[in-house]
Amino acid sequence: MERFDLKSATYEELTEYITSLGEKPFRAKQIYEWMHVKHVTSIDEMTNLSKDLRERLKEQCTFTVLKQIDVQISKQDGTRKYLFGLADGNVIESVLMRYKHGNSVCISSQAGCRMGCRFCASTLDGLARNLTPAEMLEQIYRIGCDIGERISNVVVMGSGEPLDNYDNLLVFIQMLTDAHGLNISQRNLTVSTCGLVPRIRELADLKLQITLALSLHASTQEKRRELMPIANKYDLSEVMEACDYYFAQTGRRMTFEYSLVGGVNDTDADAAELCGMLRGKNCHINLIPVNPIKERNYVQSDRSVVEAFKQKLERGGINVTVRREMGRDIDGACGQLRKRHMDLAK
Repeated sequence: MERFDLKSATYEELTEYITSLGEKPFRAKQIYEWMHVKHVTSIDEMTNLSKDLRERLKEQCTFTVLKQIDVQISKQDGTRKYLFGLADGNVIESVLMRYKHGNSVCISSQAGCRMGCRFCASTLDGLARNLTPAEMLEQIYRIGCDIGERISNVVVMGSGEPLDNYDNLLVFIQMLTDAHGLNISQRNLTVSTCGLVPRIRELADLKLQITLALSLHASTQEKRRELMPIANKYDLSEVMEACDYYFAQTGRRMTFEYSLVGGVNDTDADAAELCGMLRGKNCHINLIPVNPIKERNYVQSDRSVVEAFKQKLERGGINVTVRREMGRDIDGACGQLRKRHMDLAK
């Protein structure tokens, strides 16, 4: 008999399950609060439940709790990089970034990734599996408990392609923003994608108020194909049309992520092509000096090149920010800490 995944169940699903056990609906509210507000690490801690109910839950349910394997703390800016262990032995990573406007957590949506982006360490060992809604939520809960502070912003931009784990992502969004749980506003949630066109359109039709961030990284189809294998499946023009559709359906300004790789996509021509492609769109560009990984020979653009690139975009009427580099003295790039741990375990 398959166990019921207690922490991946929405409030409605949990209520239905608990009443099927012959319990009153208010028990579901108590259990949901223990898990998603108080963030307990065991069913035994749910002290207002009867011992009999707790024993039945332990027998019939999966209760997901991530194990903290490692945490690296930046001496430069306090950024924390966490390595968490899953019940099946897989490992994932998450990042806490502290800003003036609050604590932001970047979570993983998959163990590994199959998208193959050339500059990303997450994809080097391929995809192990999708994460459950509980495993996605738990990254936020464990970090919140570790620092003893509220998490106000969530970014699904760690290891994995969120739209490749679409169904679990939607459940995660529902639970993260549920008034019975953390109750984080949809507007405080950003989901990143490398450009899965059909999923972008499906997400648009739901008319959620989340921010969608497209990993763009190139101003032409040819260059994007060099950096991102997904470009072999979806042409850049198709991706941009899907982004326009997302804005039309939701009214939410698109964010474009652009990793600057020295001598690859940081030229005057790249800036001019980017201006031409984005002119007139309601969007924002995050310029990200690439975080070098030892498996690739990509290097960061010089600071002067980054600044010149930014100025060219601004002159072209594009809203642009150079993302503040955080955690550079630790394994800051996506997948680096996980990769190092897996290599040591071999």
